[in-house]
Amino acid sequence: MAVRCGIVGLPGVGKSVLFNAMTRGNAVSGNFLFCTTSATTGIVDVPDARLHKLAEIVKPQKIVHATQEFVDIPGLVRGASKGEGLGNSFLTDIRDMNAIIQVVRCFENPDVPHVETTLDAARDLDVVDMELVIKDMEVVEKSLERYQKTARSGNKESQAMVVTLEKILAVLNEGKWASAAALDKDELFSLKSYCLLTQKPMLLVGNIDEKDIPNPKANAHYAALEKVAEERGIPLIPICAKFEADLAQMDNDDQAIFMEEAGLSESGRVRFIRASFALLNLQTFFTAGPKEVRAWTIPAGATAPQAAGAIHSDFERGFIRARVISFDDFMACKGEQGAKEAGKQRQEGKNYIVKDSDVVEFLFNV
Repeated sequence: MAVRCGIVGLPGVGKSVLFNAMTRGNAVSGNFLFCTTSATTGIVDVPDARLHKLAEIVKPQKIVHATQEFVDIPGLVRGASKGEGLGNSFLTDIRDMNAIIQVVRCFENPDVPHVETTLDAARDLDVVDMELVIKDMEVVEKSLERYQKTARSGNKESQAMVVTLEKILAVLNEGKWASAAALDKDELFSLKSYCLLTQKPMLLVGNIDEKDIPNPKANAHYAALEKVAEERGIPLIPICAKFEADLAQMDNDDQAIFMEEAGLSESGRVRFIRASFALLNLQTFFTAGPKEVRAWTIPAGATAPQAAGAIHSDFERGFIRARVISFDDFMACKGEQGAKEAGKQRQEGKNYIVKDSDVVEFLFNV
């Protein structure tokens, strides 16, 4: 499945520097505000050591990682929903995203101006949050007005939508995200087409100084942001975008030395991709054969036919059964043949819930 994450934040927070470091891209970046004026897209492989372990046994012609798409959204400012800064068209761009990654500046640098004049991580988070809330309020209010007219004539569907939209509007009016509204399964489904910005899962990235990499909490701005994130239940990771940008220019050996000197066991890039992947409640299954070993992305809880559909719609439509080996059994038995001989390959039907790291072969007929 295609996974798209929009990277947002105020101008000058290091958003484009981070995007380039994470995607190995070339979005325009610089020490001035609004240096990014249009959305930029990059696709990255999702790091997965299991994929390479499978390849060591299968020895395929190629290895194919699961991928994620990241979009660098130009900087938002206070009043963006009303046309301030570069306007609100970029807020509309975010509607197409599966998740939002907000970069918050936690570094001091007099050469990089701050759009709000002073540095205050918690305030900056709220500025962007409020623009998303206001934009959603506009959408909900317009829709509510339309449904209220048809609800008066006794239309049951419209009456139900009025109740749902009023719940959403109530939390938005409190400055909270739409995701805070208490909605049942049917109400959530009825809102799916709205693609509300504040219903999307969000990851916070605190862009810290290089000196704070060993201990991010020593950075007062990051510590303040962490407190707010914990209160609101938002995942947060610390990354030094400048450090990651420098790291991206090095070969593997130099990267290892550079990270060790900084006190890092793994790069911020790996943590960033992993955290954004986890944000969407996704999981991975594998196919393994002589031509390729491949990782496939599916929602947690997907059935075997739904997982088959991630490969091709014909696989789902003509699904017969799935041959499944757990990753651990595949490794312990040194491959598919060993797993078969040990009785570790299972035949699963259409109701089987695919587990993370299953190695699967689908049988189908169309």
